Amino acid sequence: MNDVSREKRWQDHFPRLFPRYALLACLALVVVSLGVVLTPARPPEPAEPSFSEQARAAALTETLRLKAAGSRLVTAVQDGSKPPPASLDGGSEPAGNPAVERTVTLLTTQAQALRMPGETDSEAAGASATASDASPPAKTAATATASPSPAGTPVAQAPATAAALVAALADSGRQRLADAAVADGGMARLLAAVGTAQLLRASALAAETGTTAPPSADVAFPKLSGTCASEPAQAGSSRATGSAESAAGDATAASPAVPDAAVPDAIHSAGTQSGPETTPAGASEAAALAAVVQTEAEAVYSYQVALPRVRGAAAASAAEALARHDELLRGAESLSRRLCLAVPPREAGYALGKSFLASPAAGLGKLEAAALPVYGDLVALSEGETRQWAIAALYSSGKRSVHWGADPGALPGLDSASLPSPAPLPSG
Repeated sequence: MNDVSREKRWQDHFPRLFPRYALLACLALVVVSLGVVLTPARPPEPAEPSFSEQARAAALTETLRLKAAGSRLVTAVQDGSKPPPASLDGGSEPAGNPAVERTVTLLTTQAQALRMPGETDSEAAGASATASDASPPAKTAATATASPSPAGTPVAQAPATAAALVAALADSGRQRLADAAVADGGMARLLAAVGTAQLLRASALAAETGTTAPPSADVAFPKLSGTCASEPAQAGSSRATGSAESAAGDATAASPAVPDAAVPDAIHSAGTQSGPETTPAGASEAAALAAVVQTEAEAVYSYQVALPRVRGAAAASAAEALARHDELLRGAESLSRRLCLAVPPREAGYALGKSFLASPAAGLGKLEAAALPVYGDLVALSEGETRQWAIAALYSSGKRSVHWGADPGALPGLDSASLPSPAPLPSG
C-alpha cells in the first residue's frame, strides 16, 4: 500500500518538476558548449620542409659562415693583427693578397642567389634551423645517398686561416653537388652552380695563397647503365624522339655563335624557389641532351682546329681536353640512346671566327665557358644518372674554362641574365 502511494506521489510531482529538470539540462548543455568554444584549437603541425628547401637552407647557412670567416681574415690583415688560431691542423696565416677578398665576393654573390626573396640573414638562420630539425625525406638508392648537411648547427670554429678556408670551401662544394643530385630541377641547378664554383674557388685560393690544395677535388662521372626500353615502348616514344630532333634543329638555327647550339635557359630565376619552375616552351630533357651532343661535337672540332696552333704545355692540355670532349660526346650520345631519343647527327665542321684562329687558347676558354649553361639546363631538366653525369660534366667544363683563362663566375651553369648583381666586398 505504501509503495503504491509513493509511486502515486511521484507521478503527481513529476509534471511540476519537469520544467526544472529541462532548465538544468539546458544549462549543462550551454556550459559544455561554451567550454568547447573557448578551448583553443590545437594549431596544425608545420609542414616538413622538402629536401630542396633543406638543401637550400643548408647551403645558405654554410655560405654565410664561410663568407664571415673570409671577411674576418680580410679584416685581420687590414688591421695588421693576427687571426685566431687555425681551426684545422696545418696551414698558414692569410697572405693579405686579393685572393681572400675575391673569395668573399664570390660567397656574397652566392648567398644573394640562395636567399629567398625578402629573406634576411636572421630569417635565413631560422629557416636553416627548422630545416636541420626536420628529418630528410626518404630517398631511393637509385636517386642518391645525399642528405643536406646540418644547416642549423655550425661547425664549432670557423676557418681561421687560408688553408682552413680552402678545406671548408671544398667540403661545402662537395656537399652542394651531392644535394644537387637529389633536389628539384631549378634548385638542383642552383646547388650545382654553387658547388662547382666553391670547388673551383678552393683550388684557386690554395694556389694563390700557397696553401695545400684540397684533396680529391675532381667530381667523378657515374658509370652509365641500362638500355632503351623494348620495341613497343620505343614506338610509343616516337613523339618524344621527334621533339628531340625538332629541338635540336631549332637550337642550331637560333645560335650561330660558339657553341653552335644552345637550349634556351630553362630556369630564368636564380633557382631560389624550390617549387615548380617556369620553363619556356620546348624545354625538356630531350632538348637539353640534344644541345649537349651538339655542343660537345663542336668542342671536339674546335680542339682539333686549335691543337696544331698551340705549343708546349698548351698543346698537351689541348690534347688531353680533346680526349675528354670525345668521351663527353660519346657519353651524351649514349645517354640519348638509353632514353630512346634520336641522336643529332654530327656535322662535318663548324664556323670558327678569326679571333679563335688568331688566339686559340682564349677561344677555347670562351668555348668551355659557353658550355656551362648548356650543362646547367641538363642538370635542371634531368634526374638520376643523367643528372649526375651532367653535374660532373658541368664541373669538368668549369675547370677547363679556368685553365684557359676564362672566368666561370660565381654561379657557373646559370644564365648571366638570371644572376644577382656583382656583390661588393663587405666592409669589416
